[in-house]
Amino acid sequence: MKMLWNNFKVAFAMYSKIPMPRADWSKENMKYTFCFFPFIGLVIGALSLAVGWAGSKFGFQAAFVAAVLVLVPVWVTGGIHVDGLLDTSDALSSWQEKERRLEILKDSHAGAFAVITACVYFLAWYGAYSQLWLCKPALEIMALGFMVSRCFSGISVMTFPKARKDGTVAEFSRKAEDLAVRNVLIVYLVILLAVMVWIQPVLGILAFAAAGAIFLFYHHKAMKYFGGITGDLAGYFLCLCEVGMAVVLAVASVLI
Repeated sequence: MKMLWNNFKVAFAMYSKIPMPRADWSKENMKYTFCFFPFIGLVIGALSLAVGWAGSKFGFQAAFVAAVLVLVPVWVTGGIHVDGLLDTSDALSSWQEKERRLEILKDSHAGAFAVITACVYFLAWYGAYSQLWLCKPALEIMALGFMVSRCFSGISVMTFPKARKDGTVAEFSRKAEDLAVRNVLIVYLVILLAVMVWIQPVLGILAFAAAGAIFLFYHHKAMKYFGGITGDLAGYFLCLCEVGMAVVLAVASVLI
């Protein structure tokens, strides 16, 4: 039990801003870290539902509620995945060779395309939330979507080739029990899909299908332009996956 608790602490210490007791980043304490990665999404989802409930209960304006909902994942994670999205946008927009793209990923400076991507990303979130928070089933499915994105992201870390032998993703992958973690994440996905369909069949299937399609797109981009994945690319996928599900839910919640 102590080993699993330490794995839980490492996951939350690395991928969230939630205070955690200290745990050594040893191989033993990182074997099953990605089994707990989706639970950060559970926290984000629960807070998002709480914000939606408070917005309805106290009659806050839709614009205010949407803005708070957009900020919830940033508060919980500290924006670590958004950083990957912006770095990857700069690298992809450079149209350089693979080695140069990998160098750009490591560059701490934000280029013009990163700034543009940030504006588009948060605007898309704001627009989607302005619509979907009014539909309770859509908001509930989106809350689960934060776990779905992290399950897919964890599976990619366990199974996709790595673009570099160093870096966070390579380090976690080396110390993880790849097969066991992958299987646990697949079980999570099956359960999440069942719950999403139970909440609202059409919305649940559409949201999950959007996540799966973006996962395939992520694999294509990573293999074609980088020769594998890095921590930044995993963050890039997670951000696209979540905002993609949100936009699909916003549109579908009106049409069904």
